[in-house]
Amino acid sequence: MTSEQLDMNLLKKFSPLDGLKRDNLAALARKVQIRELSPQQLLFKEGDTEKRTIYIVSGSLELIDDQGKVEEIIEGGSDIARNPVAAIFPRRVTGRARNRVQYISIDSDLLDVMLTWDQTGSYEVSELKGETEDTGSDDWMTMLLQTKAFHKIPPANIQAIFMRMQQINYKAGDVVLKQGTEGDYFYVLTNGKCLVTRETPLNKDGIKLAELVVGDTFGEEALISDAKRNATVTMTTDGAIMRLGKEDFKRLLNEPMLDWVSMTEAEEIIKNGGKWLDVRLPSEFENRHLDGAINIPLYFIRLKINTLDENVDYVLCCDTGRRSSAGAYILSERGYKAHVLRDGINAVQP
Repeated sequence: MTSEQLDMNLLKKFSPLDGLKRDNLAALARKVQIRELSPQQLLFKEGDTEKRTIYIVSGSLELIDDQGKVEEIIEGGSDIARNPVAAIFPRRVTGRARNRVQYISIDSDLLDVMLTWDQTGSYEVSELKGETEDTGSDDWMTMLLQTKAFHKIPPANIQAIFMRMQQINYKAGDVVLKQGTEGDYFYVLTNGKCLVTRETPLNKDGIKLAELVVGDTFGEEALISDAKRNATVTMTTDGAIMRLGKEDFKRLLNEPMLDWVSMTEAEEIIKNGGKWLDVRLPSEFENRHLDGAINIPLYFIRLKINTLDENVDYVLCCDTGRRSSAGAYILSERGYKAHVLRDGINAVQP
């Protein structure tokens, strides 16, 4: 057994790491090391704000409240040790080793981005809801304006979007965006056709996911979640694409669509008939969730969207807000009323 396999098998014991796809888990395993604490050594102090997601591998860790009382003991290998230790920031307790403790520590933002990238669906395509066929480049702007995504954008922003878009011409076989690269643009196909493929550990040539035609948009999910591209888009014919830079996209297209709400505002929405929609993995949901919340993991949003009620206000939540913002974009794009809990449930008092 190689060290990578050993690391991956260890990581799979923890939630939500057990939900990561194999290639992403392997990438994370390369960044993780097992660390040790001596008896009575502190792992973190109450009030610490460093965003590290910590799991206890072996040994016993005491969680001590502000009165110096032992509130809980986390035993490596126990059911409770499957979940991150004291995951709310700033830390509300002090962590101290009772005996020799082995643990792993992961940058929380890195983990959050990887989970979002891993779960943003099969490919980065927004399906157009119009009846228009591929009638040429003259119609792309009209088709774009007919999408539900643009219905929530202020008119001045729509004008600015068109003014700031750049046209790029491509030849058949040209790669528009590559899986694994940083998200930098939002794209609209204005002439020609593209193929969307996704590389997997077992298929380096890529699995065909979709064919794009004039008016189709792509690339937005990586921009929303600050994650890497999860698919490759290649021209199958000569054609042209209009693109909008990441910062312009966030300011002009994404931000006006996302309705961020505080916990107080969210509770008012729920009181008036709204519903909590938790987009984390089932194992995270089972460990802790808000009362009355329904759980649809982010990677299921597109498949389960028809089970949601278009007349209900949904408040999407995750641990930080990153995954729920990606989910809210998908819902808003399709005409659902979606809000995002600012800073996620980790900012909510348990």
